[in-house]
Amino acid sequence: MALFDRGKLVRERAVYELTDPAISDLLQGEIVARTIVASTRRDAENEIRMLEKYCSRVMEFDFSTPVPIRNAYRTPETLGRDRLAAAVGVAELYPNRNVLIVDMGTAITIDLVSADATFRGGVITPGLDMRLRALHEYTACLPLCGPSSEKRLLGGTTREAIEAGVMNSVCFEIEGYVERLHREFEDLCVIFTGGDAKFFDKRIKNTIFAKCNPVFVGLNRILEYNVREEKLD
Repeated sequence: MALFDRGKLVRERAVYELTDPAISDLLQGEIVARTIVASTRRDAENEIRMLEKYCSRVMEFDFSTPVPIRNAYRTPETLGRDRLAAAVGVAELYPNRNVLIVDMGTAITIDLVSADATFRGGVITPGLDMRLRALHEYTACLPLCGPSSEKRLLGGTTREAIEAGVMNSVCFEIEGYVERLHREFEDLCVIFTGGDAKFFDKRIKNTIFAKCNPVFVGLNRILEYNVREEKLD
């Protein structure tokens, strides 16, 4: 959850479930004019009904919602709403630049927004936890490991080998995409975001770690864009 005032992020919260106390903690008495809701798992009917107690104008963001960038994805109805919102966010934060968004969550997504404000698509690959769990759950003897801050190329124990293998595989994967896309898109700006991004702040060079969540920035921009379109109509 995030609260914006005239385009500026005021505060944000992460909660397991949307509740009245959680909303009150975010708002802290502020009056909300409009709200936008995005769900990547299911419809948000229950959340919308709850939010309507605090704001009469609640918009649900889905694939049919107008956005201020061009979407070149061939199946927009299957595109994760968080991915599109992040694309809108980086177009707002880094206008007229080619931007590669690396979002490191449950899955790692690598998406490209070109300088002409077009979402060009991207890739979806397993996240850190998914890779580590797969090695443990699909083998008989390999231990369950966690992300490592150690910068080693080879491991001297089985645990070190798993940690080095998973951490380096993510690095090499991302660096490979960056290198290939640099050949096609000049002045490529690489943005890292997501919960696991902190493990790579010193591993991958020439990247920017997002100081604010581009998904939140994008959702706020989409809300502003649609309000403006309503006024023009």
